[in-house]
Amino acid sequence: MNVVLLEPEIPPNTGNIARLCAGTGSHLHLIEPLGFEMSDRMLKRAGMDYWKQVAWTLHPNWPAFRESIPEGRLWFIEQGGASRYDEVSFSWEDYLVFGRETAGLPKKLLEEYRESWIRIPMFSGEARSLNLSNCVSLVLYEALRQNGFEGEVI
Repeated sequence: MNVVLLEPEIPPNTGNIARLCAGTGSHLHLIEPLGFEMSDRMLKRAGMDYWKQVAWTLHPNWPAFRESIPEGRLWFIEQGGASRYDEVSFSWEDYLVFGRETAGLPKKLLEEYRESWIRIPMFSGEARSLNLSNCVSLVLYEALRQNGFEGEVI
């Protein structure tokens, strides 16, 4: 599986997601600009010593990322999607795309990929959003479940 963070801003979230990718064997794609330096102490602290176990790629921008991926469907996880994340079928080659913590994914991108725009259900009108690393965990583990948790180490 592939996890894509478009312009992430908060180092501990990215570090936690890197650790999640290490534990699941997922490839992490970071798309610039980042809201932090890759040498950031909080990024390293949250990712602990897992960064050396993570397959990850840094892309200078969205067009460069799009040109670099050979195949696989893009799934855009953002509030307002027509389908819930558990209502779609994921494959191993898919890319789970998440936006910035403060702004989410750009509306233009969501409109361009409307058929691949999915959501995590919310049950309170008071809460604006969930934590990014929690969202990645939810959707990634659903995708892994659908694919039989192939490669699980017991």
